[in-house]
Amino acid sequence: MGRPALTRDEVLETAAGLVKQHGPDALTMRKLAAELGTAVTSIYWHVGNRESLLDALVERTVADLGVIRPTGRTPAQRILSVARALRRQLRDHPHLVAMVHERGLTERMFLPAQRALVHEVHAAGLRGARAAEVVRAVQFQVVGFVLVERNRERAPVQRPAEQELWGAEAAEDDPGLARALAGPVDEERLFVASVGALVGALLGR
Repeated sequence: MGRPALTRDEVLETAAGLVKQHGPDALTMRKLAAELGTAVTSIYWHVGNRESLLDALVERTVADLGVIRPTGRTPAQRILSVARALRRQLRDHPHLVAMVHERGLTERMFLPAQRALVHEVHAAGLRGARAAEVVRAVQFQVVGFVLVERNRERAPVQRPAEQELWGAEAAEDDPGLARALAGPVDEERLFVASVGALVGALLGR
């Protein structure tokens, strides 16, 4: 029994997997064909050349990242849920997000999250420039936080390490502070605390 007929969706799904795992540079038509167990000509038939494949993959990524459904009972809780969902999307698809950015579609990629934020900010009673400020502040906070996380993950081993830097003197005789700063970062907790404080301040102003 032969292989089922190849579909465009299958090509894009496999291509997305290769990019997610190895980055855009690792995506070649030959490697993709080998992954799918088919001929390179079959790939061309479904998606065109490599540039057309990347364009289609970017469009698919933008569409996939567009699904954000807020949760929570209050506007502040729902705004925080949008921020958490956006952070999760950016962290789960770094190579695909980078590819979207390189092709000049970053703003379009962020539009669904921005629209979800607009809806919740309006529900909180804000309009105009104040509403826009909340939307942009939350977006910038999320993107900045993810960039810091990614940089920490890719940084070389630090010498001296954080636990070696935070002694009593550096912490101004606050041993609890020294222990906390010398320990591992709970990134999820820090994200929720920082975005929650930002949103609370902006909505309550």
